[in-house]
Amino acid sequence: MTSIVHLYRAEVSRANLWRSRLDTTTNWAVVTSGAALTFTFGSADNPHFVLLLVLFLILTFLLIEARRYSYYALWYHRVRLLETGYLAALLTPPHEPPVDWAASLSQTLLKPEFVTPRWRSVAVRYRRNYIWLVSLTLASWLLKLSIHPFPAESTSVMVQRASIGLLIEGQWVIVGAALIYLLLFGLILAAQFIPDTREGRPGDYHVPKETAVLRPEDEMVMIITNRREAVSSRVMEKLERGVTAVSGTGMYTGRPRDILFCALTSAQEEALREAVAAADPNAFVIFTGARDVRGRGFAPTEAPM
Repeated sequence: MTSIVHLYRAEVSRANLWRSRLDTTTNWAVVTSGAALTFTFGSADNPHFVLLLVLFLILTFLLIEARRYSYYALWYHRVRLLETGYLAALLTPPHEPPVDWAASLSQTLLKPEFVTPRWRSVAVRYRRNYIWLVSLTLASWLLKLSIHPFPAESTSVMVQRASIGLLIEGQWVIVGAALIYLLLFGLILAAQFIPDTREGRPGDYHVPKETAVLRPEDEMVMIITNRREAVSSRVMEKLERGVTAVSGTGMYTGRPRDILFCALTSAQEEALREAVAAADPNAFVIFTGARDVRGRGFAPTEAPM
């Protein structure tokens, strides 16, 4: 118990440290952007490509922050292992850690691996913070081209102004900036639609990709309801658990009924009761133990900010 307490405190401290480092990198990008805007628009003679240099500097900060986020997600993963597998288990019958919990935690200590791929970390940090800085920088650059040294009369004038000396013509500079913006936006879409290669969420146990075995204290619940859309949506939203629906018939009334199946941990039992009651107070709910449930696991979840 003493060792676990010290380990938990150490992992929480480490997670908090790397969380603060994320803010530090974002602050660098914000301060750099503000200084560049002040300089660029301070005089009509100041060159426009300063904003492009700042754009590349912001992207450098993004890469640094993505690396820090990968470390933060790893420490957060360990904290969730300790919270869900040990602390929560002590408060939930049968008041014992799951049999595979110690092995999972030991594996992360002996062979630590990032739980979030680097490209996904870039997408996460760009979506949460840097998309606004990049958009502001590019919009300010276009504004600079349109008003300095005098208001542009046509788009062709702006394209001509976008040239960088005699090296790069304006149209290629604009095309390059547009490609960078579209590439980053595509990275966000890829992170949303491409499944994570690591099965489970931060705090879940590592299992083979082919099978995700629930722990002995997990449960299977059957929900008999007339409002399957409302109930299933609420369960998936509040508990982040998958729901399967099958059609049935009430033998007493002869009326059709929907039966929803959902696997969850015993610690989530009360939350499921509240979710079902809010969506359908008349639903009939049956809880049963899940000795050995196999499947693809659950959807990945980002570490909270």
